[in-house]
Amino acid sequence: MNYRHAYHAGNHADVLKHTILLAILDALKRKETAFFVLDTHAGRGRYLLSSQESQKTGESSGGILRLLGEPDLPLPITRYLHAVASDNPVGSVLVYPGSPLLIAQAMRDQDRLTACELHPEEAAELKTLFSRDQRVAVHFRDGYEAIKALLPPRIDSIRYHRGLVLIDPPYEAQEAEFPRIFTVLADIQTRWPQAHCALWYPIKQRRNLRPFFRKIASSPIKSALIIELLIRPDDSPLRLNGSGMLILNPPWQFDAAIAPALPVFKRMLGEYGASTRLEWIKRES
Repeated sequence: MNYRHAYHAGNHADVLKHTILLAILDALKRKETAFFVLDTHAGRGRYLLSSQESQKTGESSGGILRLLGEPDLPLPITRYLHAVASDNPVGSVLVYPGSPLLIAQAMRDQDRLTACELHPEEAAELKTLFSRDQRVAVHFRDGYEAIKALLPPRIDSIRYHRGLVLIDPPYEAQEAEFPRIFTVLADIQTRWPQAHCALWYPIKQRRNLRPFFRKIASSPIKSALIIELLIRPDDSPLRLNGSGMLILNPPWQFDAAIAPALPVFKRMLGEYGASTRLEWIKRES
């Protein structure tokens, strides 16, 4: 409950996460039928980069701000930068859109978003942000628990067969988080098996993630893709060396679509010993 994303808005982890998020949404929009998105840990939706929290860490200077003005970027990064720019004056980034705002901006009239946030102040800001958008429902509740109530999604008698579940927890207690995440992912696959599922995770030391990935690989989950960016070696004593996204049931040819972004992120966001990873840990035969 103490976590505030305002300290980290627009950092290298957000760049990776939101580039991937928008690529998934664009894949969903290739079909005319409506889709539903559940954002389990939505935050406040919009972050002022001149705020005290953002200025204290300065993390956006190592993330979104490094990409501004760079020519000839791959399509996934260009798409991401256009989405951020649409919420800002021309040529500058004063505010950073969080995942629920990026999702809402990408949705069509027929699509729907439910955003869950457990921190009372963040949830209140989120409700205000979407108070006039009838496509978006904001829930002040635990996003994990909401899965049982909200999936498979049905709104106004309409059943949504396609969509995405975005899981982006604060990882305040990592040892307890991953077992719960595994249970949640299994529940999502049972309740809504045709949906895409995107899990963001921090990387301090990659070896600590191996038991979780082995468990995913040995589970009934049909397909799982890992996309990672380390801005420094994972034996660095610094707090966050990188991050990744685990995509369950990724869109068709999604690995090929996102691959061109990774060497650019390594070059532009990496500090020393940077690396990327694009790997199937389970692939549907």
